[in-house]
Amino acid sequence: MKNQWKFFKSIHFKIALVFVLMMLLTLETVGAVFVRQLEYQNLSTFKYSIQLKPYVNSSLKRELARKDHFKANKQIQTILQDIDVSNVDEITVVDSRGNIRGTNQTSQQSLVGQKNTDSDIKNSLYSGKTIEKNTARGNNRYYTLVTPLINSAKNQNNIEGAVYIRANLSQVYHNINNITLIYLFAAVLSIILGLILTLIISRAITRPIEELKQQTEQIARGDYSGHVQVYGNDELGQLAHAVNNLSVQVEESQESTEAERRRLDSVLDNMTDGVVATDRRGIVTIVNDETLELLNIGRDDVVGQPLLKILKLDQKYGLKDLIERPVQEFLDFSTPERKLILSARFSLLQRKSGFINGIVCVFHDVTAQQKIDSDRRQFVSNVSHELRTPLTSVHSYLEALLDGAWQDHALAPKFLHVAQDETNRMIRMINDLLTLSRMDSGTQQYNLELVNVNKLFNYILDRFDMIVKNETTTKKYLIKRDFTKQDLWAEVDTDRFTQVIDNIINNAVKYSPDGGTITCRLYENHNQIVLSISDQGLGMPQAAIKHIFDRFYRVDKARARAQGGSGLGLAISKEIMESFGGDIRVTSQEGRGSTFYISLPFEAVEEDLWDEGEA
Repeated sequence: MKNQWKFFKSIHFKIALVFVLMMLLTLETVGAVFVRQLEYQNLSTFKYSIQLKPYVNSSLKRELARKDHFKANKQIQTILQDIDVSNVDEITVVDSRGNIRGTNQTSQQSLVGQKNTDSDIKNSLYSGKTIEKNTARGNNRYYTLVTPLINSAKNQNNIEGAVYIRANLSQVYHNINNITLIYLFAAVLSIILGLILTLIISRAITRPIEELKQQTEQIARGDYSGHVQVYGNDELGQLAHAVNNLSVQVEESQESTEAERRRLDSVLDNMTDGVVATDRRGIVTIVNDETLELLNIGRDDVVGQPLLKILKLDQKYGLKDLIERPVQEFLDFSTPERKLILSARFSLLQRKSGFINGIVCVFHDVTAQQKIDSDRRQFVSNVSHELRTPLTSVHSYLEALLDGAWQDHALAPKFLHVAQDETNRMIRMINDLLTLSRMDSGTQQYNLELVNVNKLFNYILDRFDMIVKNETTTKKYLIKRDFTKQDLWAEVDTDRFTQVIDNIINNAVKYSPDGGTITCRLYENHNQIVLSISDQGLGMPQAAIKHIFDRFYRVDKARARAQGGSGLGLAISKEIMESFGGDIRVTSQEGRGSTFYISLPFEAVEEDLWDEGEA
């Protein structure tokens, strides 16, 4: 049995196999081209035959645009029943909201009026593009075509809906498969005849090759003595001469390589950067002392281990990824005792021929540089995010003054006073942003005072109402207030608290539809003051809610970047509320908006005491 398997591994069999494969390739190339062309022509003809006529699409668009859905659905059903398209299993008409408006299947009429869940139809409605694909269900293959119904009236392309068509491809592929079987039979017959012929020819070639094999195995064991017998001047004879010369050259190269290795070890041990080298499988073979010191690990724990596992990158990259595209990674090896961030730059060890021998990784300590860059990025992001609302508020009041409010002796001083307050608050914001690092370390100071949360919350909302009334924003919105009549007192820093509310309402305005309502509530619950701000915006997926207060996190990066979000506002807000002994959380549902809840410890105040103070 072992000798039989050896035959299949021998060059006898491989030469025969190569010859047969070449023959098979030649025969099947012609057949494959023909079958492919036949398949293309049949599918093209089939696809064209099931497409709806332009006048049918026009009728469907007209009915989908009608306001009377009941009559429109009946008319759509009549149109679908009159369509004469063979090989079509299903035709479904869906409006722009994803509701099924008609189907040609009698058994599926109960679905009319229900929401469609097909992802292809949703993508077609969203993108306005035709989607087609081949699918398989059991032993049958189907072709599906989703065509958007676009109304181009008044130079506007409005998507009225889409038509979903599903057709059976079984007969098309049945004909193609029959032709393919003919070519397969011819190929098998050619392989059998070619295999017999090539086995006879290969035996005359393999004897010199066997001797070459024995000599190369001897060289691999480190024994460079002995030579291969040369039988002639053909290619095999030239190969025998080359193997004999190789034996001499390998011996000389081995001595030279050992000397170079000793010099390399000396250089690596005196480098100030960490260096790790691996073999072509990613196993560490060389590591210098600086690397061991940076990683705080022993040499025996590194050498012989996978590099990606040591650097904890095995979940992020595969060895193939680094070989195809060497990258630079920043690795965090921080511990409670010390902060350590390393820059790891990967490069390939290649021969002149391009053969990859392994990977080299050079480590550089960038802890101090990373801290500087992080502080700078945080500062710039906070400035751009936090100054928007105060500037808009000042602009609104100044526009009101320019429009004639300065002539009102009762109103003008109030407007100027508010503008001055907002300007002063911007200055304080800049000073606070410059000390953002102190918030992280817990050394940030807050100017806490006991304030009436009802009045403070109302004051903040009045500023946003003023922005809408003075038409300083292109988006209109309505702020609805639902406050308890009980005066609620809390100890907060008014500027920081205002900053939190500004952040949340700005986000509510930003992501709400034009003309939407922002509902603000204030009530007391179990000795906690609770403020809630609800919008009618896009909402967030559940997976994003647990990350929404992370720094620089954005639910939709493209949308947040276009609207100027920095990804820091909510993170700063949470830190501020926690410093007041409170908390901030959010609930959200995609397509229905979000609600932010802010809680503060309720400070009970004796009314008589405050009355005496006012007197």
